[in-house]
Amino acid sequence: MSLPEQQPAQLPPQDLAPLEPPSLGPGLGPPAVSSGDASPDEGLIEDLTVENKALEQLAQGLLSHYLPDLERSKQALQELTQNQVVLLDTLEQEISKFKECHSILDINALFTEAKYYHNKLVNIRKEMLMLHEKTSKLKKRALKLQQKRQKEELEREQQREKEFEREKQLTAKPAKRT
Repeated sequence: MSLPEQQPAQLPPQDLAPLEPPSLGPGLGPPAVSSGDASPDEGLIEDLTVENKALEQLAQGLLSHYLPDLERSKQALQELTQNQVVLLDTLEQEISKFKECHSILDINALFTEAKYYHNKLVNIRKEMLMLHEKTSKLKKRALKLQQKRQKEELEREQQREKEFEREKQLTAKPAKRT
């Protein structure tokens, strides 16, 4: 019993393409096999042109499929970069404001310290003026006391001289012999 030979099913013309993988380029893929008595180089040129066309169509299909997404991604990245630059500028401005605030705080601290020392100097000056007045009063009083003592001593000295003169006058004098 012989089995009837099965004939391949009829496929539409687009599906009649060979099932072998496409060549990766000239000399990179497996050599195209042709049927018949022809030399292996004859069908190679035809397969290369078909493969090049297919390769171009595949490349264009890939580009048309992914290029819009890539363009949108590129534009989104550009916007993000611009926003990042704006944020960096804003951040730098805020940092400079904080530095100014710190410098203002430092200046305020210096003014507070200057005010404290100014008040201290004013108080020292008042104390010095008060001490100067006291020393001036004490000098005047000491001068008056010294003058009073000198005057009292002078009066005592004059009193002693008067008493001495009086005693001298009161003492008996021998009469003169004539």
